[in-house]
Amino acid sequence: MAIRIGCQGWNYDAWVGPFYPDGTRPVDFLRVYSRAFDTVEVDSTFYATPPKSTVRDWASRVGPDFQFALKLPQEITHEHRLRNVRPALDLFFDRARELGHKLGPVLVQLGPDFAPSELPALAAFLPMLPRDARVAVEFRQRGWIHDGVLALLAEHNVALALTDGRWIPRKTMLALAERPTADFTYIRWMGPDREIVDYSRVQVDRSRELDAWARILPAIGRAVTVYGYFNNHFAGHSPATARDLQRRLGLQVVAPDQLGEQLSFF
Repeated sequence: MAIRIGCQGWNYDAWVGPFYPDGTRPVDFLRVYSRAFDTVEVDSTFYATPPKSTVRDWASRVGPDFQFALKLPQEITHEHRLRNVRPALDLFFDRARELGHKLGPVLVQLGPDFAPSELPALAAFLPMLPRDARVAVEFRQRGWIHDGVLALLAEHNVALALTDGRWIPRKTMLALAERPTADFTYIRWMGPDREIVDYSRVQVDRSRELDAWARILPAIGRAVTVYGYFNNHFAGHSPATARDLQRRLGLQVVAPDQLGEQLSFF
């Protein structure tokens, strides 16, 4: 199975102790994280295209099989709403390619006010995407989810990002996972409880959701590569939830107490 499970971000002080070994410095967070997971979703690229030095530094801290999923900058998605963005788009992918083979999918996260009436902007944007990049698009209105849009994404080998938000009911999300529009599937487990502020422990039982995904992901992973990322708000502590799903899928699980043994390598 080609399934990569990880978290949305790695830079959380609250993970020191329950995930990162006590005493782990922030500068070592990514290096330690990569001992447990083989992919991560980077949120910081949403706010600005990073300098080459930052991207190279990320790549230097992880092993050869690790992959980063990067968010497209909000300058492109929210400020310009996919219009007249060629220079910014080219600059972003120029920087992203500094990761080399460690570059995973790029997430085009559209705003909640990006309505289906803006379909022409999306249709004009998709052909601008580089053909050597894996790209997923996240819509935040239910009106986007229909056969016409799925066909448009498939024409450009672009994945529909599946997110457990109010705009996609869970049953619909599970069904869409079984009909990918690209040679990979992109899943984001966000969680409905944004009031969670303690990221050090699991606080919500998501066993049923994880069981449902564990039933369908093996078949999907035999057909296309799966990238899946947990937010802390899904259950309270995303590393533990990611390990739970790995365990259900029969993937290699690295427990936090094993990460301490790796510190001697740093």
